[in-house]
Amino acid sequence: MANTETEAFEAMLLHHQDLESQVTKRVEALLITLTTEGRYESVTADLLAYLAEQVLPHAIAEEHSIYEAANSLSNLREAVAEMIAEHRELAASVEALGRSSDPAEITILAESIRHLFATHAAKENELLLPALRADSTVSLSHLLAQMHNLTEAAQTDTPGTENRAVPDTEADLLALLLESGDLLAESGRGEEACRLVASAWVTLRTPRPELAVKVTSALHRLIRSVRTVPIELSARRSTGKTDDINTLDVRPLAPAKRHEAIFSTFDALAPGEDFLLLNDHDPRPLRYQFEAEHAGEFIWDYLEAGPRVWRVKIGRSVGTTR
Repeated sequence: MANTETEAFEAMLLHHQDLESQVTKRVEALLITLTTEGRYESVTADLLAYLAEQVLPHAIAEEHSIYEAANSLSNLREAVAEMIAEHRELAASVEALGRSSDPAEITILAESIRHLFATHAAKENELLLPALRADSTVSLSHLLAQMHNLTEAAQTDTPGTENRAVPDTEADLLALLLESGDLLAESGRGEEACRLVASAWVTLRTPRPELAVKVTSALHRLIRSVRTVPIELSARRSTGKTDDINTLDVRPLAPAKRHEAIFSTFDALAPGEDFLLLNDHDPRPLRYQFEAEHAGEFIWDYLEAGPRVWRVKIGRSVGTTR
C-alpha cells in the first residue's frame, strides 16, 4: 500500500498503464485470430472477461473515489462529467461486444474499446490525477486505498465469499438469479429464463453497468435455449405500405449506440405512435428487454425477418403514458 502522495500517484499511473496494456494485448490477439483463423469465440470471451472483471469494476470504483474528490473542485467538474459519460460509453460497447456474432462488428467494437480506454486513461493521468495531487485538501493515498477496496468488492460476485472490503449484495443476488435462469433453461423453460434475466438487466444497466454486461451475455446465451417458432409477419409486409412509419435504421450506427437510439426513439413516442426499426440481425434480445422495461406499453410487429434485413414496427400502446 502506498504510504506517500508520490507513491500513490505513481501507483495509479502504473495501474492505468497495466490495464491499458492488458486491454491492448487482448484486442490485438482477437484481431489477429479473426484475420488468420476466422475464429472469434474464445478470444472475444477472454477480452470480455477482462473488461467485465477488471476494467469496468475499476471504472465504477473510480467514480466513487477519485471522481467524487475531483468533483468537489470546480475546475474539474466538467471533466468529471465527461469521464463518467465515457464510462457509460465503454460499458455500452462492452455490452454490444457481448451480443455480437458478426466478425466485422466485433472488429469495430474491439478497436473502439481499445481507443476509448487509452484516451480516457490518458486524460485521467494528465488532467485529473495531477490536479488532485496538487490540491492540499486531497489525500491520494486515501483515495487509492478506497478505490482498491471498491474494486475488490465489484469483482466479487460469488455468494458466501468472506473477508470482503465492502459487501456487494447486488452482485450476490445477481449470481443467484443467473443460476436460477440456467436451471429454468435446463428444465425446458427458456422463455421464463430470458424474461427473468432481462428484468435484472433493466434494474442494473444504469447503476451497475459492469453487472449489466454479465446479464446481457447470459441473456444471449439463454435465448439459444428458447424453442424456435416461426416468426409471424405482420400483414403490412405483404402490402409494402411502410411509407407512413417513421424509420430508424440502426445499421450504420456503431453497435454500442444502437440500443440508446432505439430506446430514445421509443421514449419520444406518444400513445398510438410507432416507428420502423431496421436492423441487420434478429433483435429478439431487445424484445425481452422491452418486455421487462415497458411491459404492456409497446407493440412489436415483425414486417421482415432476414436473412439480411430485419424490419420491426415498434410502437407505444394506446392508453399508456410516457
